[in-house]
Amino acid sequence: MPGNPFTDPNWATDLADTVERVVGKVRSVATDNAVKASRGIVFGMLGLLALLTATPLFIILITRLSQTVLSRVIRTDHATTVWASYLIVGGVLMIGGFLLLRMRHSKEAS
Repeated sequence: MPGNPFTDPNWATDLADTVERVVGKVRSVATDNAVKASRGIVFGMLGLLALLTATPLFIILITRLSQTVLSRVIRTDHATTVWASYLIVGGVLMIGGFLLLRMRHSKEAS
């Protein structure tokens, strides 16, 4: 009788292979996608935190660099170079904000 598992010498290995295959498929469907999603969330949050930290530091760096450049170019007192650098950096950020605001709404064809 070929269908009788007690007379088949390979039934234990076949059953173990079947169980391993089914468990592997369930694991790949359930846990691998969950691991990918959780890694995406964690690394996305880390990237967002790094961006939120780097943006003010970058603006401070640009402001100080412009103060140094202006102090060498205009050769005035420190207070003048400070407000001039604030004016320049603020103007650049304001123009960037205006451009982003303009891109926010698309113009509809009337």
